[in-house]
Amino acid sequence: MLRKSKECIAILLAGGQGSRLMVLTEDMAKPAVAFGGKYRIIDFPLSNCVNSGIDTVGILTQYQPLELNAYVGTGRPWGLNRNFGGAHILPPYAKSSKSEWYKGTANAVYQNIPFIENYDPEYVLILSGDHIYKMDYSKMLDFHKEKGSDCTIAVLEVPMEEASRFGIMNTNPDGSIYEFEEKPKNPKSNKASMGIYIFSWKVLREYLIRDEATEGSSNDFGKNVIPAILGDGGKVYAYPFEGYWKDVGTIKSLWEANMDLLDPASGLNLRDPKFKIYARNYAQPSSYIADGSKIVNSYVAEGCTIRGRVENSIISTACTIEEDVVIKGSVIMPNTTVKKGSVVKFSILGENVTIGRNVHIGGEKEYYPEDTWGIAVIGKNKTIADNTVVAPNEIL
Repeated sequence: MLRKSKECIAILLAGGQGSRLMVLTEDMAKPAVAFGGKYRIIDFPLSNCVNSGIDTVGILTQYQPLELNAYVGTGRPWGLNRNFGGAHILPPYAKSSKSEWYKGTANAVYQNIPFIENYDPEYVLILSGDHIYKMDYSKMLDFHKEKGSDCTIAVLEVPMEEASRFGIMNTNPDGSIYEFEEKPKNPKSNKASMGIYIFSWKVLREYLIRDEATEGSSNDFGKNVIPAILGDGGKVYAYPFEGYWKDVGTIKSLWEANMDLLDPASGLNLRDPKFKIYARNYAQPSSYIADGSKIVNSYVAEGCTIRGRVENSIISTACTIEEDVVIKGSVIMPNTTVKKGSVVKFSILGENVTIGRNVHIGGEKEYYPEDTWGIAVIGKNKTIADNTVVAPNEIL
């Protein structure tokens, strides 16, 4: 019997705690956080895989995986329910008495070498589960093959003044990388790593095994594996990406990415029929927009009832906005109700939240030194009593 194989499979790192999202990830993994009215963050890398012709995805989970596991299920909404390949949830599991949690990005993939070898791939694509972007990975794979690369890193040019916040690639004229600097104080270039890698599997397997045997290693791709390949003279190339990309690992960046949906100049376009973002969407009736309500430059998903004013905001599925409510510059996640007379400005309301009557949340956008930029956040399943005032930058 001939062994089946896949040319390229994807490993999606989706196990991070997402502590910088605070109350939004208290009981769920970051990739399961709602986005854009009807999506979850994980919909973007999964849809990118499908749109790129990659039909085998191992999803490595660890922190609070229940909701993410239930959401992905068999992978059917993304066309990833297949007899050979498809979507597979891969939590850490006991292989011996010395088994451990995933210690780092490289260790997480190392622990799943048997899964990868089941598909005998030539190439492995490593992805993060907390980025919002649209990307055809097949073009990056073609680049990897053309260069005869051992490892190819997707890079995005960032403003030079922001380069010290990223892993920076220093490259030769042909795109080959001669140095990788993790958050350098004095960056030599503005080519920032997007945390998206393609490896030739034989090379990656060797370096994963070597890294695991290295005492004191952080077991991390950026800190250990890629520098080791470079140090041995391996072929590592930077693949230039042009388009929208945002790491939504903070309150500020999550809010910004949602607002980018409302800005035609942002580059984040979810309406392109040639490159759709797929999601698990539950049957909801059409939204009801009542007489006397007003909606300005906003997204309103299915199943909503809108009786108040919504301005420059994202209203997710099955939300209720009652009479005399004002929503401005805010993200309202699914199944949330804002009752009569309340005002919500520059805030994020989590899933299944109930805001009582005459509540005031947030304020006009102010540039606080804190990471949240003055955005008020209400966590999942919270109830805010009538007449409560929640200040800008307050997290409940």
